[in-house]
Amino acid sequence: MNTQERYYLRENVYFEPLVLKWYAWPYLLPPVSAAMNLSGRSLRLMKSFVANHQLHLAASKNPELAGGDFVNCGEDQLENVRALIHEMENSHQDYLELRKAVARLNELLAQTKGLSLEPLYEEVPDALRGYVELVYDMNHSASFRLIEGLIYESPLYKPGAQSVSLGLLGKVKERPFVLSSPRLPDDNHLHIEVPFADGFIDELFAARSEPIGRDRIETLFGAVGQRGGLTVDELFTTQAPTRTRAPLAGRLRVSYLGHAGLLLETERTSILVDPVIAVRDEANGDRVLSFSELPDKIDYICLTHTHMDHVCVETLLQLRHKTGQILVPKNGGGSIVDPSIKLMLQKIGFDVREFEDMETLDCADGRIRAIPFLGEHADLHIRSKTAWYFEFAGKKIFSGADSSSLDERMYRHIHQVIGDVDLLFIGMECVGAPMSWLYGSLFTKPIAREINESRRFNGSDCASARKMVEIFNPSEVYIYALGMEPWFKYFMGMDYSEDARQILESSQLLEFCEQRQVRSGRLFAKQVWDFH
Repeated sequence: MNTQERYYLRENVYFEPLVLKWYAWPYLLPPVSAAMNLSGRSLRLMKSFVANHQLHLAASKNPELAGGDFVNCGEDQLENVRALIHEMENSHQDYLELRKAVARLNELLAQTKGLSLEPLYEEVPDALRGYVELVYDMNHSASFRLIEGLIYESPLYKPGAQSVSLGLLGKVKERPFVLSSPRLPDDNHLHIEVPFADGFIDELFAARSEPIGRDRIETLFGAVGQRGGLTVDELFTTQAPTRTRAPLAGRLRVSYLGHAGLLLETERTSILVDPVIAVRDEANGDRVLSFSELPDKIDYICLTHTHMDHVCVETLLQLRHKTGQILVPKNGGGSIVDPSIKLMLQKIGFDVREFEDMETLDCADGRIRAIPFLGEHADLHIRSKTAWYFEFAGKKIFSGADSSSLDERMYRHIHQVIGDVDLLFIGMECVGAPMSWLYGSLFTKPIAREINESRRFNGSDCASARKMVEIFNPSEVYIYALGMEPWFKYFMGMDYSEDARQILESSQLLEFCEQRQVRSGRLFAKQVWDFH
């Protein structure tokens, strides 16, 4: 590097936040759900890999098994996997004990007969003692509430277990599926030992658009621990990223970012919805809307629900330096399966505001409203979910995410408040994974097969989406959040065939819209709508 030149972070640099070397999806941020997943899933997978790595490697190469429980680490990483197992079992034994404590507390509460729970406080296992409230629901079924805010202030929240990994698209063939493979230092990655709240992350990603000098780069990286063969010099370039941002005078621009991501822009307000920003390289090129094409300031980021393709920690941390406030759904409070999005994001440096159902926020030149969201959560009592509705420049936009019209009466009530809409975005992952795929590690007893297969993460099918079209009478309908973009396969873990039900059902909806003379499409890569 030349001391006189200014450097940008390369566009093809990809970033992975890690907790104990595992990809940081939302359920690895709250301490209790992190303990349940790391001890109940990650540890199990790594031990299986050590016992029979050839089976795992063969399965990882089979596209039909994409997203399955197979560790995709090379044979040369066996010793590193063993070392990580040893670290978890010795340095983080409190996480293993926490899982046992949850199981024991569930057993105690299962024995109650509706009588007072007060005597049971003395029997709460030590790992949870002082961090839970014992409660009944209205049917006299006993459960417990985690006191999440207090747990984040305890030794169970471990910033020291957090780190980040940097790589270069093009230098690696593909990124392994995030839920089944640890991220270990190797020749193609640089691991940085910093917690997620550290300013290192903000300064690094600000360099995507604001160049920095060599001295500052050396100071920045010299202050952190590093492992891996990728060099700091490889991360930077003197070539500025290509930015093509048309003026917005008097206009509303809506951009599709891929998967469930949207960007709404006016002269005075910029809003991202469920951003999962793709890293641009030669393979995907102009098909993706990259970080360099985003506004210099994001006023609001609206998140719909806690699933990792909607609350993408990887993307959010890269945007933190330019983000005003994150808007999230109201949390029910204290459930392992429904951790507070507000608390987890506040803890890693964001300004966060929770929204009740139908609550509104008046912006400088428009309005944002939280809309109730049914479906896609395997019938679990999860409050942290909302669709978002926007009114800007005389246009009404409904971002429905994975909503399903399980009760069309609710949407008719909502229509009486907001009226017809101009753009309706709806996900149609109508055959979702079984409940255990995402939440299995949070249960302390096996889930019966019949229950597991019945309670899936189903979004809208054609019949459900048709109801929403009929109720809200949109001018345009767009299907998104199907996981179709190949550059998101590393965290979506899916690959559709032409006869997949998701494709067939969404095609039926497109035919229905055509019959109603409603413009529609199944979104892929990027698309932009300009409204004058």
